[in-house]
Amino acid sequence: MRKMILALAVVLLAAPAWAVVTITLTDLGDNKVAIGYDARSESPKLVRAFALDVNVADGTIDDINGYAIGDDNGGYGIFPGNFSRYITVLANGTVDNWSDPNYTPVAPADDPGALGGLGTDGITIEMGSLYDTNDPDPCGVLCIVTVSEGTTKLCVNGNAIRGNIVMEDAAEKVPVQACIPLVVIEPDCFPSTFTTYADWQTYGKPKCWCNKLVDPAATGDYQCDGDGDGATQGIAKYRIYTNDLNLLIPNWQKKITDPTINPCADYDHKGQGIAKYRVYTNDLQKLIDNWQKKDAALPGNCGLAVATGGKPARPE
Repeated sequence: MRKMILALAVVLLAAPAWAVVTITLTDLGDNKVAIGYDARSESPKLVRAFALDVNVADGTIDDINGYAIGDDNGGYGIFPGNFSRYITVLANGTVDNWSDPNYTPVAPADDPGALGGLGTDGITIEMGSLYDTNDPDPCGVLCIVTVSEGTTKLCVNGNAIRGNIVMEDAAEKVPVQACIPLVVIEPDCFPSTFTTYADWQTYGKPKCWCNKLVDPAATGDYQCDGDGDGATQGIAKYRIYTNDLNLLIPNWQKKITDPTINPCADYDHKGQGIAKYRVYTNDLQKLIDNWQKKDAALPGNCGLAVATGGKPARPE
């Protein structure tokens, strides 16, 4: 997911006896979404507890963090689904240890009405407040969830069985429904660690610079050796031959700023000379050095950042 400033606030449906609370979903980038709330329209009344189903499309929810833990901390750190399992209340009614790593807002999957849990496409979170003086703010972030790569949408709905959103007046309940689209960015098939990465971006990220081991749609296993068409040629199956020369000729002395240049003919991935020609004598030399060579005589590791399949990396 591309890092972006995107917050979707959905005003929840309200009936005459219901409070109005806003659930906010913010795409933080790096596959993380912040789930927040805004009850300022109800102030000074506060939300006492949240029971929310969080679902994703085309992926899984893999982690949850960024939540308050414990009581009287200005947050929602009481997790009903896990409290009795992992928290011990002392004889004086206090808790001196909230540190059990299993104590999280995610309700166990075998609890009534709870979703599958981390590693699945849905979790149920339960978060409540207990305080003496340090009451929660009327708005804030409940937690941050991490979703798997490629997830396209995250939705939050109230879990009616477990209470939806409950205000200080328990008679006031809030139904919940909010969704946010997540921006999915296709992973780069050309290594960002290469010094030529910026040039690859300028060219529009051509697949002919990429390796099939990284992207099955790529054609660039031998491109940096002079294979501009991504194919063998003739009965002999020459990897570098006349078709690659014929690709180089019409791109001769073109620059990277020329919209007509074919980046597949830029065999050395560099500009040359004062004029910074992208297709010039160094590219021709690549063809000469590898002329009529077959796959077995070439490394075949163009566009790889790390050793893959036993072949050494070829840095650029």
